[in-house]
Amino acid sequence: MGNALKDQSDQAIQEIVIIGGGTAGWMAAAALSQKLSGSGASIRLIESAEIGTVGVGEATLPQIRDFNRMLEIDEAQLMARTSATIKLGIEFRDWGKTGDHYIHPFGVHGEPLGDVDFHHHWVKENAEGRAADFGNYSLPIEAARKGRFEPPSDNWTSPAHSYAYAFQFDASLYAAFLADYAKTRGVERIEGKVTTVDCDTESGFIQSLTLESGQQISGELFVDCSGFRGLLIEQELKTGFADWSDYLPCNRAFAVPCKIADGVGPYTRSTAKAAGWQWRIPLQHRIGNGLVYCDRYMDDQDAVDMLMNGLEGEAIAEPKQLFFKTGKRKKLWNRNCVAIGLAGGFLEPLESTSIDLIQSGILNLIALFPEKQCAASDVNEYNRLMNLEYDRVRDFLMLHYVLNQRDDPFWRDMREMAWPDSLSEKIEAFKRRGLVPQYDHGLFQPASWLSVFIGQNLVPETYDPRVDAMSDDARTTALKAMVHSIDTRVGDMSEHLSFIERYRAAYSGPAGDTM
Repeated sequence: MGNALKDQSDQAIQEIVIIGGGTAGWMAAAALSQKLSGSGASIRLIESAEIGTVGVGEATLPQIRDFNRMLEIDEAQLMARTSATIKLGIEFRDWGKTGDHYIHPFGVHGEPLGDVDFHHHWVKENAEGRAADFGNYSLPIEAARKGRFEPPSDNWTSPAHSYAYAFQFDASLYAAFLADYAKTRGVERIEGKVTTVDCDTESGFIQSLTLESGQQISGELFVDCSGFRGLLIEQELKTGFADWSDYLPCNRAFAVPCKIADGVGPYTRSTAKAAGWQWRIPLQHRIGNGLVYCDRYMDDQDAVDMLMNGLEGEAIAEPKQLFFKTGKRKKLWNRNCVAIGLAGGFLEPLESTSIDLIQSGILNLIALFPEKQCAASDVNEYNRLMNLEYDRVRDFLMLHYVLNQRDDPFWRDMREMAWPDSLSEKIEAFKRRGLVPQYDHGLFQPASWLSVFIGQNLVPETYDPRVDAMSDDARTTALKAMVHSIDTRVGDMSEHLSFIERYRAAYSGPAGDTM
């Protein structure tokens, strides 16, 4: 006779407290309210209107669509409510040598020929002067270049299935959208500032928070979305911070929106500058701009002047300065507190990973949702998964810097700094044999690494010898056919803005929901 299952009802968490709103707080509230629906658990979110949010992360990765689908959000409504445009990838200008440009797409380059990955065939064709630009073999790159878009095909055998898309949206509007979603599902928003934190003297678990008003908020699980302050995870629990400034030293930014002058393409742009890089994110109603830099190589006034003088249109707000330190908490889950978003760590938004790291933190929490005692096995596994996520994103961001061939002091130092072994091994494997990282768990897959390797002029010294099993004429014909097929498919796509107009028409919301 089997053993009876223990009664878990007295161990089930019934009080969840989220500290901080913004994108991280309301994403957490929305997801938890949906996943815990019917469980009887209460979710309260504490935020203060007097405490601002960073609010400049406006470009996303395709995984955001999985998150929205999980919440059963209508995509047309979301785009209308957040002034969203489509994103097929990120264009990098001047990152290899000044004058270079390439796009990291949300999709693959070419197709395997026989049992050999496409890029090995391209390496041989390129060495013999017969290959087109690597980007010409990518459907999302060609669509981005030509300002066109249609959703990917559902047919697995179609080349139009081999790409994905994300959004460029106003992050503050996305947070407001999710706040409405969460509150209709029972999340209680509490206005106020936390003044004291009460912890159990034996376990160290957080028991309650006291607000300026004197109100006391008790809880069994606390989600810290308080931003860089890390009000619970760091200020109270003293978790510690792993500083990665030696690897990614940019520590300041200015951000400012401007009017649209150069069009609204379906991609984000990153342009390398003397001591950092500048972003351009087109929304339906404005362009988001920012300059990320290291204050050891550029002073604040030069940075803001460079940003403001380089805007394509009239600024529509004053530039906002941001200060940050690259790295992460030594534990993102400590005792009964989980840090999500900037409270857990910061990696510069070069590859639009900020919202995705929030999403990963939330989904891992849901998958490992604890009982009241927060079992060590759950905590340790969560921290292992998130550490792996942060480490791999860090390495991918560093890749852009260390592969530069620029002459500026900042860029020379970035090229010559010490690299993590995990990154050195990947670069050496690609340089020698054209091998690319293969992950079971991790954000950036082989196509992403290939984009940066080749886009920044690192071409393998050798190719897979099986390439030579195909005749040169057959290979050349096959590669030309790929380019022709992509050109034909892109030519049949809608203009990007025409697609957005159709999507807007599919949602007839309250006045002001569209541009």
